[in-house]
Amino acid sequence: MNATRVELLGLPLDPVTMPQAAAWVRAHLEGSRPVQVVTLNPEIVVRSRRDPELRRALREAELVTPDGVGVLWAARRLLGLRLAERVTGIDLTLRLFEELGPQLNVFLLGGRPGVAERAAAAAEAHGVRVAGTHHGYFDRADPVIEAVARSGANLLLAGMGERQETFLWRHKPRLGVPVMIGVGGTLDVLAGEARRTPVWSRRLGIEWLLRVGLDPKRWPRALRLLRFVIEVERARRLPPAKR
Repeated sequence: MNATRVELLGLPLDPVTMPQAAAWVRAHLEGSRPVQVVTLNPEIVVRSRRDPELRRALREAELVTPDGVGVLWAARRLLGLRLAERVTGIDLTLRLFEELGPQLNVFLLGGRPGVAERAAAAAEAHGVRVAGTHHGYFDRADPVIEAVARSGANLLLAGMGERQETFLWRHKPRLGVPVMIGVGGTLDVLAGEARRTPVWSRRLGIEWLLRVGLDPKRWPRALRLLRFVIEVERARRLPPAKR
């Protein structure tokens, strides 16, 4: 998607819609070179400021979609770019399941032990083939990488929290899966471990904010959203070429 790629706060962003993102994934499922998809949200932007490896992973990702109303707001505020919609990990996953079904041979990686297996059952209900599963609580990466590489999957969905982007980037050649996407809590949702917020909150773009408000464990993460707003306002004072 580099033809239309823009730069937001020093990071790449592809201003794609959900249909465009799904079509991009479909076009790369039979590719010989693995590609990585990042769904960019304000929290990832803030973390990348202090994590050079994450920053490099983001800059080298082949597709970076706008995940989070904060990214849409920042693109409008800094670039004058009105993005059509959010392209989140869970929504992109469900779109791919519905559109491609048996064309997908997916490996599900992440969550607590047992979560990926239950998520696999949900994927199979859409007609998706499941190449393998593995939980995200592992100490040694090599056996997991080898299992993924041997699986024959054409899509890897990694729900590994804050380390998913760097894990996929660092091991991309060895994993060898045509398309790899960091999907956050998607496996928990598919497995029934977590529930999505109401549809109205998603339409308003406040799903993440509502989840934070309802879960005290997430409250410290709200500080990252504040830092993101501060970063945007600081950048707005700079000349357009330096934003």
